[in-house]
Amino acid sequence: MSRRPSWSLYVLAALFVGAGLLHFLKPAPYLRIMPPWLPAPRLLVALSGAAEVAGGLGLLLPATRRAAAWGLLALLLAVFPANIYMLQIHEQLHLPAWALWARLPMQPLLLWWVWRIGGVRC
Repeated sequence: MSRRPSWSLYVLAALFVGAGLLHFLKPAPYLRIMPPWLPAPRLLVALSGAAEVAGGLGLLLPATRRAAAWGLLALLLAVFPANIYMLQIHEQLHLPAWALWARLPMQPLLLWWVWRIGGVRC
């Protein structure tokens, strides 16, 4: 990866910051897809939104990029149950199941994108 930030970095950062802000501006859709077995749904929606904003902004700074990427990778794994639950209740949400099935493979792609942009090394 080159030292100079790419457009991909800015798109990814904007995606996370935008999605994170939506957790605060429009929390209802996030609350609807929260699996019922998780405690304190409002708190979890706020925390995940804050983590997305912080992670997205963290990607923009070379000094915090790797830590932000690790945090976003953990977040993406943590919210995956909501994606599965969303598929399970698709009729209540008035969403077609095919669209939610098609959405599931996006998670590994996002994980890869964060991994790549963050320069994560094991």
